[in-house]
Amino acid sequence: MDIKATIGDLAAKITGDAAMKEKFEKDPAGTVKGLVGNIPPEQLQSITEGIKAKINLDKFGGALGGLGGLFGGNK
Repeated sequence: MDIKATIGDLAAKITGDAAMKEKFEKDPAGTVKGLVGNIPPEQLQSITEGIKAKINLDKFGGALGGLGGLFGGNK
């Protein structure tokens, strides 16, 4: 299993669906397990943490992009 690709795919699915995003926020491991199926606990933990990091990084990047417009970066 390509964990990096799996994290990217699942993060896109989760952020693209408000109900799934809410479910992930309440039960991250359960949501990932439901999407991926039966996987070893260490992979489940790695994927769950990777998705959390990616979602937070995407939020942070979006906020910084918006700030760029304040300083003439995004015209």
